[in-house]
Amino acid sequence: MESGFTDGDGYEKKFNSRIYLETYYISPVGEVLEKAFLPFVLTNLVKAFSSGPKFHTLLEIGCGPCLHLALCASGHVEQIVVSDFASSNRREIELWLQNDPGAFDWSPIAKYVCELEGDREKWTEKEKKLRDSIKQVLKCDVHQTNPLDPVKLEPVDCLVTSLCLEAACKDKATYCAALRNIASLLKPGGVLILISVLNETYYIVDELKFSCLKFNQAFLESAMKEAGYEIDGFEIFVAPDHVRSISDCEAAIFLVAHKCKNA
Repeated sequence: MESGFTDGDGYEKKFNSRIYLETYYISPVGEVLEKAFLPFVLTNLVKAFSSGPKFHTLLEIGCGPCLHLALCASGHVEQIVVSDFASSNRREIELWLQNDPGAFDWSPIAKYVCELEGDREKWTEKEKKLRDSIKQVLKCDVHQTNPLDPVKLEPVDCLVTSLCLEAACKDKATYCAALRNIASLLKPGGVLILISVLNETYYIVDELKFSCLKFNQAFLESAMKEAGYEIDGFEIFVAPDHVRSISDCEAAIFLVAHKCKNA
């Protein structure tokens, strides 16, 4: 994983989904060196879903082995479809949906989300609602014109993606193309929630480095506009200096946008 940009084959062969979860999502605090990054994400997700309209269908692109975004969306959307390229990531999601005893425990995150929403004791209801809401777990490839090919979905009214495109795209042209590809899955006027990292070139899982495309906020805003999105608001989280043992991220951005109706 030390030479070249990590491609899809690298994720299939080298990415340890369970260790990733145990490193970054074992509790609402997240990875200790990241300080308040995970609370930053969860707080902004809860705020975005609680203050916005209810959605019929939400699609998550590049969910990894994670359910924290879907947990925050649960209760604000009727149907959820999650997708990821790596089979091991999709398998982790399936284990949890099946209530498998070996599944990763998302209850600490569910309790924290419910606490943010005002009632920590509703976490079991939140998890049940999520299991009922997730209708499909699909493979996705953001480099395809239809990232869900061969599955064809009706355009959704909410699209979410977190820490995905920068890990999948080796250069800025590829990133811009991927933004356009996922835009095809969203209705005109639909909401996009994007969580990204700025000026990051790597992150570490199980002592292995995985590549990220380095870009700044100005590039991201320009790429979003070019792909047909209008940014409605964003929040910035500045990474602590000592986080470099797990990544070289300078900051994270939580961005809410909508797809322009003429896009």
